[in-house]
Amino acid sequence: MVVVSVRVPLEQASWRLTLYPDAGEAGGSFQSARRTRHVWVPPGRSAEPDRAKAEAARRAKAKLRRYCAANRLNRLGTLTYAGSGCHDPRQARADVAEFFRDLREAVGGVALPYVWVPEWHKSDHGLHLHYAMGRWVSKSLLVRVWGRGFVNIKRLSDMPTGTTTREEARKAAGYLSKYVSKTFDRPDLGGLHRYEVAQGFQPRAVAISDTSSEGILAHAVQRMGAEPSRRWSSLDSEGWQGPPAVWFAWA
Repeated sequence: MVVVSVRVPLEQASWRLTLYPDAGEAGGSFQSARRTRHVWVPPGRSAEPDRAKAEAARRAKAKLRRYCAANRLNRLGTLTYAGSGCHDPRQARADVAEFFRDLREAVGGVALPYVWVPEWHKSDHGLHLHYAMGRWVSKSLLVRVWGRGFVNIKRLSDMPTGTTTREEARKAAGYLSKYVSKTFDRPDLGGLHRYEVAQGFQPRAVAISDTSSEGILAHAVQRMGAEPSRRWSSLDSEGWQGPPAVWFAWA
């Protein structure tokens, strides 16, 4: 993370914002000068497991959304196994990793950003894999590279005229987030990650600090070159229990 626009010492109370320029998103909160000591708690040991699970799912979905938006992953697909399917999460992980390695070679060795999420079939067919990518690749090539069953792929087209690829990617992330949420309700992923992304494409983060929420927004607007198209404040959320917080998005 690159720290910029810091107008107050870090040990003083201030507003802190993390801006992801490529993803067109920023979020932050007010932090008091008195710091709370955070203690790491192993998974499953939280005093409030349901709340901890919900918070973990929220963080996962936010990371996935920013990754998709930053890399313009606006094409959604599904990889399905033929026959009796795959019931081994580690085997499925190895298969999809091989699929994307082979796909990269098939398109000339160009690195491809992508994200995929596993989902268990409602029937006894095992796992299938939902994924998003940004580059057009023919379905016939995808089928040949997968070679284990069936492949679906489509670009999100049911969007209003003038919708940007970033907004299309955010919608794709919204679909994938549903499957991420499902994985938090399943104990049978073998302790593996809830989703996977191509390495080397994480959105860069810029840290901004100021004495007011208006100040951090002004810095963000200056960097983005425009006012945010969407904004949220904890002041508008009845029953908000955390520190004052804000969130902004650019189309």
